[in-house]
Amino acid sequence: MVGAVFAFLWKKGHLMALSRFVGETRDELKKCSWPSKQELKGSTIVVLVSTVLVGLFTVGVDVVVMTILDWVL
Repeated sequence: MVGAVFAFLWKKGHLMALSRFVGETRDELKKCSWPSKQELKGSTIVVLVSTVLVGLFTVGVDVVVMTILDWVL
């Protein structure tokens, strides 16, 4: 069964396309500039603080809207 699937994929050229894709992906990743540990740490802190602030804002707006709706209804 596995051999039949392999033969089908080989005949259709899917395995060569996958091999080419993986090779091109490796080449592109070599061109990337990766952040240093310090940059990564700073970016992580910014994302965490931003997430907390957006969460608090969302909770605050929800409380205000629910209070207004309770008062109106």
